Amino acid sequence: MNAVTTSPAPDVDVVLPCLNEAGALPWVLARIPAGWRALVVDNGSTDGSADLARSLGATVVTEPRRGFGAACHAGLTAATADVVCFCDCDASLDPGLLAPFVREIRAGASDLVLGRRRPQTRGAWPVHARAGNLALARMLRHRTGLRLHDLGPLRAARREPLLGLGLTDRRSGYPLQMVVRAADAGWRIAEHDVPYLPRTGASKVTGTWRGTWHAVRDMRRVLAEPPAARAGDSDSDSERSGTR
Repeated sequence: MNAVTTSPAPDVDVVLPCLNEAGALPWVLARIPAGWRALVVDNGSTDGSADLARSLGATVVTEPRRGFGAACHAGLTAATADVVCFCDCDASLDPGLLAPFVREIRAGASDLVLGRRRPQTRGAWPVHARAGNLALARMLRHRTGLRLHDLGPLRAARREPLLGLGLTDRRSGYPLQMVVRAADAGWRIAEHDVPYLPRTGASKVTGTWRGTWHAVRDMRRVLAEPPAARAGDSDSDSERSGTR
């Protein structure tokens, strides 16, 4: 696998929200394509994840506000590359799979490319998490007309348009808000199958029924957002703290 680059002018920035992922980081960072930069956003880790990421060549961004969305958005604002990707940092998804997504963005074929998770082994995706994801996908179709099957974390888009969406959710609703606002803005959104592996370590969101319920609740709130709500909303009005 290619080594992680710390070039000041990366071809692509990959945002990796991180909360106690020391066990998965070596596998994930070893799979960042050559010329790309790994932006590991440390969201309050206590297992040495930040130091480990630095030692492996990643750029570490610190986001003290707990929340999956807070970590993702901190990475987005720290990014400098034209194309920005997102990937979980738990070894359930190979960031190398983002290469064709980036090519599709650069070719102008799509504005946002999402990975549809396909479990490779039993138990890789808990039943309650899959059920919650399915319900949200159906609500998303009703809200936007998009026939997506998954709201997964593996995705790619251009940085400036992403910032222009004015994303405000800082909890589990962040990935969904990105899709909803992109759809409202008329973006071309594509979805492609990607293999989904058992994660390393304990899930902070969908590992339990309670965590899944909180995530679904956050996302239902995003779906209720009126289409007129845009970048003019201030973070102070819409930002919410929470754990992943």
